[in-house]
Amino acid sequence: MRLRDEHTRLREEYRRFREEHARLPAECATLREESAGLRGQSAALRAAQSEPGSPIRLGRSAGEIIGQSPAFRAVLKQVQIVAPTNATVLIHGETGTGKELIAQAVHRHSSRRDRALARINCAAISSGLLESELFGHEKGAFTGAIARKAGRFELAHQGTLFLDEVGDIPLELQPKLLRVLQEREFERLGSTQTHRVNVRLVAATSRDLSQMAIARQFRDDLYYRLNVFPIRVPPLRERVEDIPLLVRYFVNKCAHEMNKRIETVPSEVLGVLRHYHWPGNVRELENFVERAVILSRTKVLNAPLDELQPSNGQTVSVARGGTAKAATLEECEREHIMLTLGKTRWVVGGPNGAAARLGLTVSVPHSSGRCKSLVSTVRPICLNQISLLRNNRAVSIGSGMSFPALPLRRTTRRQSGRRPR
Repeated sequence: MRLRDEHTRLREEYRRFREEHARLPAECATLREESAGLRGQSAALRAAQSEPGSPIRLGRSAGEIIGQSPAFRAVLKQVQIVAPTNATVLIHGETGTGKELIAQAVHRHSSRRDRALARINCAAISSGLLESELFGHEKGAFTGAIARKAGRFELAHQGTLFLDEVGDIPLELQPKLLRVLQEREFERLGSTQTHRVNVRLVAATSRDLSQMAIARQFRDDLYYRLNVFPIRVPPLRERVEDIPLLVRYFVNKCAHEMNKRIETVPSEVLGVLRHYHWPGNVRELENFVERAVILSRTKVLNAPLDELQPSNGQTVSVARGGTAKAATLEECEREHIMLTLGKTRWVVGGPNGAAARLGLTVSVPHSSGRCKSLVSTVRPICLNQISLLRNNRAVSIGSGMSFPALPLRRTTRRQSGRRPR
């Protein structure tokens, strides 16, 4: 009896399994149709956004350019103007400013967007192999050439070739590059057959090619051929308005990769980041934010601000709404006291107060000159706070800090010579 019931149950499960299996082809066909429709809509949207002359898209997802500052918008305006043409573009700027993103935007908004975008970093390849990488080689052209290889110019035919760090191309290779740009033809290494190509060139460099041409370190005729439409990418210190956008983008990106959840970036952290000089530009900012996300154990970003030290050894004073500048000793002390008070939530005394962190003693009046500095910093702010607390308002202090509005406690003055009963 028990075996019969088990057999009946198995037959019922098998019947349900066959019914579900029969429904799968129809469901798969429906999913394929929906997927095809979504792909068509995505292709249409991508084509509309990549149409020559269309505005450069700004956003916060991968591959999009992030920036709202006037200096960076001027760069995007230049990209929008030159992208529909076939002119050679020379992008110059400091390292880490995002020159490759600008090159991608030029290709994406040109008529060659459906063709290949070949890339090569001229500084990452030795001078002996750079010619083979650019123009290709025949079998047996040199030791180790066991097969024919197409160069980047052939791979980028009808498309765009991006030469990063073009200032590092050796002098002996520059005439051959100049010939390709002028005549649109070249020979592979070890071959006498001429190949014709139709390639749009976008070059980038962090070096001053004009000064290199004067010093005979770069061919002046090649420089003039490359400098048809120059685009200068501003360093991060010239577009401080974009730092909050970049920080939020990098925080979300790194937190997603590390399976963390960070919801708050303190305003005092943004204030310090805005006034740092960033010699490594956006690349340095990205690495700093990634390190901060690693150190964060809560939903608030824990940024190691002590690592941001000026390269020239001067102290940087970050005033609210001001710019970074060399400060006097008194201003440095005041700035340090203000930052310490902000970290202690304006608690002066006690083991965790600002005085303990600064190594000062507040129990003995006028014990040191630095104690006077602490008192002179806190006293006017507290007096102003007390006057405003009567109206139950909050006072904004420093960069992004607020002094909370707390109720005043009424105190009774003890009569002299009498003890209260």
